[in-house]
Amino acid sequence: QVQLVESGGGLVQPGGSLRLSCATSGFTFSMYAMNWYRQTPGKERELVAGITSVGGSTNYADSVKGRFTISRDNAKKTVYLQMNSLKPEDTAVYYCYTRIGWGDYWGQGTQVTVSS
Repeated sequence: QVQLVESGGGLVQPGGSLRLSCATSGFTFSMYAMNWYRQTPGKERELVAGITSVGGSTNYADSVKGRFTISRDNAKKTVYLQMNSLKPEDTAVYYCYTRIGWGDYWGQGTQVTVSS
């Protein structure tokens, strides 16, 4: 079955960096676009970054452009989110997501807290 497992979250000071990883299994990773979303209590989940399957084109939310970088390693079936210059407003649970056919697949999420 399809599995997405995030890791790399934690507590970091403003201005710091974290790298999130999403290890996948159960599908042909290289064939599918991958995305990172985030959610804070009381708010809807928002798209942070996405990367296509072929060519690796990327897109970002305006709030993270120039600070976050999404990448993928098809051999390792893993997608990454490098987060630099972190701000308190980046605090959220971060989720890995892909859509396969008619199915939506989410990881369990990893907490990122930006605080001094």
